[in-house]
Amino acid sequence: MRILVYIEQAGGELGGSSLELLTKARSLADATSGVVEVLSIGSTALSSEKIKGADVLLQAVDPALEAYIPSTHAAIIESVVSSRNPDLVLFGYTAAGLDQAPYLAARRNLSTAAYCTDLEMVDASLTARCQIYGGKLIATVALETPAVVALTPGSVQEEALAGRDVEVVELDISAALATPSITFVDQTPVDPDAIDITQSERLVCVGRGIGDKENIDEVRALATILKGEVVGSRPIVDLGWLPKERQVGKSGRKVKPRVYLALGVSGAPEHLEGMAKSDLIVAINTDANAPIFRFAHYGATVDCVDFVPALQSAIEKRGA
Repeated sequence: MRILVYIEQAGGELGGSSLELLTKARSLADATSGVVEVLSIGSTALSSEKIKGADVLLQAVDPALEAYIPSTHAAIIESVVSSRNPDLVLFGYTAAGLDQAPYLAARRNLSTAAYCTDLEMVDASLTARCQIYGGKLIATVALETPAVVALTPGSVQEEALAGRDVEVVELDISAALATPSITFVDQTPVDPDAIDITQSERLVCVGRGIGDKENIDEVRALATILKGEVVGSRPIVDLGWLPKERQVGKSGRKVKPRVYLALGVSGAPEHLEGMAKSDLIVAINTDANAPIFRFAHYGATVDCVDFVPALQSAIEKRGA
């Protein structure tokens, strides 16, 4: 099996869920005596040392690629797929992956699967496990190859892959750069005085299960005791209960704290993308089938409103 992995990178540094994609691609390639090819698009060349587990590095490098332009990336990806004929194209289920995976599948008339949490060979058939209904159910899908798959971040345990002799191929991307349909205008800088939740070692996240806005005050008290910060899922931010700078998820910030306490968070894929790599995840939700429990190290099916004061009291007694 020939596998093409779309790597997200900036300034020569890997981003998104690139290492997870490499881990999964290598596993599938080893099971099928296959080859892993990595496509890197950016203004800076990517060192082959950063993509251990790959056999081929396809480089698209140009100063014009410093900003992410979806249409330009799409043109380069389609050109590579046309020339390399991979059996499987792997994307992360990220903002860029959402741009590129369905577009490529539609353009090339390829079978596709998104919200994917696992991908394996079953009886010589490529089989994907995908979340549906916001992660409430898992669908098992047999894919015809060639196929396009978007893998949900946090679904694959990254592994330390052995280094290989990587063939580096410099791509001619002049056609893709010739007539861009989108022009990059500007980027809004982050407020330097705003809190950076990515630097906090302990985060207490509130979701819709918190009930009322007034309950967040008690969560703040708990976070203070834990020496952490209060963050929220997108619905909480959309309601105006917390500022945008405290949002975790695909449309917020990606975090990896030592402790992530999720209160009333269901665990939609968009949220999991932002926190699934936390060292320790504790989930509190009255719904025993909430997707967050599949990623949590510890969990309890209790009401957040009852849990928060009980935990606060237990911590205070222990410290007394």
